[in-house]
Amino acid sequence: MSGSSPFKMRLVHLDLKGAPPKVCYLSEIFPLFRALGANGVLIEYEDMFPYEGHLRLLRAKHAYSPSEIKEILHLATLNELEVIPLVQTFGHMEFVLKHEALAHLREVARFPNTLNPHKEESLALVRTMIDQVMELHPGARWLHVGCDEVYYLGEGETSRQWLQQEPNSKAGLCLSHMEAVASHVQARYPTTTPLMWDDMLRDIPEDQLSGSRVPQLVEPVLWDYGADLDIHGKALLVEKYRKSGFSWLWAASAFKGATGVNQSLTPIEHHLRNHLQWLQVAGSVPADTLRGIILTGWQRYDHFSVLCELLPVGIPSLAVCLQALLHGDFAENVKARVENFLGVSSLEEMDFRSEGASSFPGSDILALVIQVSLHLCSSVDALLERDRYVTGWFSPYHRRRKLIHPVMIEHIQPQALSLLARWDALAGDLEAALQRVFYPDTVEEWLEENVHPSLRRLQALLQDLGEAAGPRQDSGQDP
Repeated sequence: MSGSSPFKMRLVHLDLKGAPPKVCYLSEIFPLFRALGANGVLIEYEDMFPYEGHLRLLRAKHAYSPSEIKEILHLATLNELEVIPLVQTFGHMEFVLKHEALAHLREVARFPNTLNPHKEESLALVRTMIDQVMELHPGARWLHVGCDEVYYLGEGETSRQWLQQEPNSKAGLCLSHMEAVASHVQARYPTTTPLMWDDMLRDIPEDQLSGSRVPQLVEPVLWDYGADLDIHGKALLVEKYRKSGFSWLWAASAFKGATGVNQSLTPIEHHLRNHLQWLQVAGSVPADTLRGIILTGWQRYDHFSVLCELLPVGIPSLAVCLQALLHGDFAENVKARVENFLGVSSLEEMDFRSEGASSFPGSDILALVIQVSLHLCSSVDALLERDRYVTGWFSPYHRRRKLIHPVMIEHIQPQALSLLARWDALAGDLEAALQRVFYPDTVEEWLEENVHPSLRRLQALLQDLGEAAGPRQDSGQDP
């Protein structure tokens, strides 16, 4: 199955902190993951995990139940996909520390991003989260403990006092918490190895890394989602980590969710280049240095940001990237294989509507999102901001005063009604398609962010027209 790929493990990242898919959709998409070349999934549950006891408050409204998690693991096993759960334990703790009951564990009181590493209660919280996740993932060979983007570390009052004492440093503070978390995993789950994002390790000197126990406890995941990543620089970083004592390393690319905080369509070319460059990195370091690669698919930049590309929208990019990794390039024959897997005649045309049932699960969502993203806003703008009748005879000045020449209503109203009917119908189709894959809050959020503002602009125009067309017409003079 691995073809010429230097990455033995190829994991698809499911970021559930936004737009978590229903289990029924995972049952449809897991076979495609496997067919495309994946052999594992990294599941970042965040608030979708069914935490119990005093952590029950962390659950999202539609969090998976324990039985649904067992079903996800069963589906993964059926499709020969190894599951690695991800639990944030340091940075990106917003979903935990936003709650008033846990706010006292913040590093900086104002910000819910980062856990205070000085408090024993912080470590107890992390241990409980890990234990509950591991209880539902018995036998997991790896557990990802996050630790990326630990913003404001060292800026809390306790940290500032601690850092004033020699030889304490921010790097030492970071490593000590990482070591405490990883030690818990090693002690409680000796057959499970912690994975950790590498960004907080990059600037720590080699001797300080090797002087800690972290290299003996974790496998770092080197992440870079750029289309122009520094291949030589990555090879040097790999060498530094190896010299520091890390036995195994992982790479992390991105197939979606890394090119814009409110991106709605996935730029496939960007992500393909990212993967082709990771293949070059793998080819420039000693064989078997990189255990695998995680194809990240971010759904939000953080817990409080808007949704970026939905999972079904990113599937063509995922297909391209997995097949490129599997075959070591993206030649014409590989492209043809991707088109066959997706049930489309041409990747360039991105028209998934004509293929019907032969297309991939969720292709109806992609087709409708393409229409909304490329044409909804622009078509409404064309009417409201560039149509000569609207701009010339029903400008904001006229609309506020409900002034219009009656003949102009006949020019404007039919166009607006037709446009609204067209987009209302498409919005209804999209809502139905989204409801099959996602929970109600996701459907509401995506439509509210991407569809409703344009529809409201049309509705407001029609309402103003109706009021202006009433029995009374003022003169052209300002009242």
